[in-house]
Amino acid sequence: MRRRYGYYWAKLVGSVVALGAWAVLFVRLGDSWWQLAMAATLAVVMTQIAFLGHDAAHRQMFASAAWNDWVSLVAANLLVGISYGWWRSKHNRHHANPNKDGTDPDIAPGALALTPAAAERVRSPLGRWFVRHQGWFFFPLTAFEGLSLHWDGVRRVASRGALNRRWVEAAFLTMRHGGLCTLVLLVLPPGKALAFLAVQVGLFGIYLGCAFAPNHIGMPVVPATLKLDFLRRQVLVSRNITGGPAVSVLMGGLNYQIEHHLFPSLARPHLRKVQPLVAAYCAAEGIPYTQTSLVSAYRQVIEHLNRVGLRGNDPFLCPLVAQRRAIEPAT
Repeated sequence: MRRRYGYYWAKLVGSVVALGAWAVLFVRLGDSWWQLAMAATLAVVMTQIAFLGHDAAHRQMFASAAWNDWVSLVAANLLVGISYGWWRSKHNRHHANPNKDGTDPDIAPGALALTPAAAERVRSPLGRWFVRHQGWFFFPLTAFEGLSLHWDGVRRVASRGALNRRWVEAAFLTMRHGGLCTLVLLVLPPGKALAFLAVQVGLFGIYLGCAFAPNHIGMPVVPATLKLDFLRRQVLVSRNITGGPAVSVLMGGLNYQIEHHLFPSLARPHLRKVQPLVAAYCAAEGIPYTQTSLVSAYRQVIEHLNRVGLRGNDPFLCPLVAQRRAIEPAT
């Protein structure tokens, strides 16, 4: 549980250096369609910075809560363009009840029906056709996730709801969005500038979507009335991704999703160290522990979404019910 100050300072400083180097190269390249490659590069850098904001929000970086909060504010609002306050509220509710119907905001009805109940509420013929095939649309739709996150952040800061450091968040978001748009328009003509921003925001959303989708989609959906202990509540609905250090870098450590949910304040480099201990303990307790390859996880995501779209009984509920019944005599 010890802090990894050197690891995180290297990541933070490296991110700032990477952004500075990107800006210099962007200006030097000038008016060119090769700037679309620079847009893709910026999308990757922004996603990696978003992962750092996620770590700081979970108090993984520093012992001081204030330090973690300010790192998250700078990373999320000033650099990435997402409201830290809005995201933290949503993410805390997710961690408290992951994949629980009616409680986890990550499976609330939206562009996709992530639960059979949500699919049942779709009435129009076009909507019903869409949810029956929604798995195939999932990854293309992630191209709009970045735009949605930017808009949700601006809307949250502009709303009248409670929000700590509202003016700090508003100032950071204004500087980030206004600064990037100004830089792009100073270097590129309007048409290329629009294409640049579309590619950057679209690939940012795809990258984030591809990193977060394998974590829980396709895992058991917990009925609103089902109560589970903390261990089962976190392990049974989470999925780890195999693949070693390369996958860990690609996914910002979220490939150890089970360990992250059990120990959310554990520094990212330590997740791989506790993984064998958690897997062994779950095996000893008879608790299903899921880990698979990234390709297999994406296939499960697509299959699950299409199955939910058929509005049949969700077979992913059965393991949870069986687990609950198995522990009832001991409680």
